[in-house]
Amino acid sequence: MKAPSPLHAFAGYGIELEYMIVDRETLSVQPISDRLLGEDGEAPRGHYAWSNEVVLHLIELKNAAPDATLAPLAAGFQAEVQAVNAALAEHNACLMPSAMHPWMNPALETRLWPHRHAEIYRTYDRIFDCRRHGWANLQSVHLNLPFADDAEFARLHAAVRLVLPILPALAASSPFQAGLFSGLLDTRMQNYRTHQIKVPRTIGSVIPDATAGIADYRANVLERMYRAIEPFDPGHVLRHEWLNARGVIPRFDRNALEIRVLDMQECPQADLAVAAAASAAIKAMYESSADLAMDTERLTEVFLDCIHDGEQALIDDADYLTHLGCLECRMSAADLWRFLIEAHLKDGPGYREHWQEPLSIILEQGPLARRLLKAAGPIGGPSRLHAIYRELCDSLERGEMFTPLSLGERGRG
Repeated sequence: MKAPSPLHAFAGYGIELEYMIVDRETLSVQPISDRLLGEDGEAPRGHYAWSNEVVLHLIELKNAAPDATLAPLAAGFQAEVQAVNAALAEHNACLMPSAMHPWMNPALETRLWPHRHAEIYRTYDRIFDCRRHGWANLQSVHLNLPFADDAEFARLHAAVRLVLPILPALAASSPFQAGLFSGLLDTRMQNYRTHQIKVPRTIGSVIPDATAGIADYRANVLERMYRAIEPFDPGHVLRHEWLNARGVIPRFDRNALEIRVLDMQECPQADLAVAAAASAAIKAMYESSADLAMDTERLTEVFLDCIHDGEQALIDDADYLTHLGCLECRMSAADLWRFLIEAHLKDGPGYREHWQEPLSIILEQGPLARRLLKAAGPIGGPSRLHAIYRELCDSLERGEMFTPLSLGERGRG
């Protein structure tokens, strides 16, 4: 049979959502994903699928094939979340959203996936040590955008690269580590930045360097990465394009770019709203006539500021703002996202029905990390964190946005 033609840019969307499995009462991680997935690590479910990750307390939900639009996926993923929770109920477990467990100790609690493809995970662990926060305690959304040919790849990669630095300002949801405020809103990305630093060619600066096209990328990124890992992996177990840990990676096996810097939100509706805003901004850059080239170090500076301060990060690189179509000399990341959403998403089909409510909460009250910090208050403490993340689990099951106010109201009730 003839293989299907690759999709053109923005003709389809692939979404992958990673969730932790936790005990319903204690919220401690539960390494039991194989009880749902079997030893193959895959559970096809028609339009959707469940699959394994590196560790046994994680499960990934995804649409099995690209969808033409993002809007219908929110309800579909919500139904899958509820199906997983129903299956976990007999084990007194449930799914926990957000990008990091707030008090997990990876050194003590990590259990690697021991079944199909276990050699891959053992190799990762031997080289990089997977019993760390950047490996065992992180949950992200992967947004996959297709490209049909070399020209689309180069232009799409340049557009994604430009928007990548400000994504944490919208999506940060990981302010806690080891039971305390880490000092950053996106602690997951801070840990991710160094999780493969033992072999720097595998991750670079997270923000990827510019590329001229597919051949250039294969020669100057992938082949150099494979040569760098070979002394640690002489059997070539990891010699695959998924070893690339940059913030966006080409998946040439399926003609898509996979964006990896989005923290998990509190429910699929929020995840899809963030993906919609990101996609709209990327599409606007892709379709513009502007030169999208910009120095990697300058993009990384913006990225690090957004990891640290989220929506409150001050972007004072006028050239970067100009690249995004904004003529201001400086502005907060929140105001920049208001500008981008107003310009490129608000007048699109389905905005009021699907994206207005979740994005309004994010823009008005801050990303989930900011709302979690507000809910914790200045003192916080184990019991307060437990109550907050118990509510997060409930928000996921109900498919509702999390706000500090809603937590207080339910607590009094």
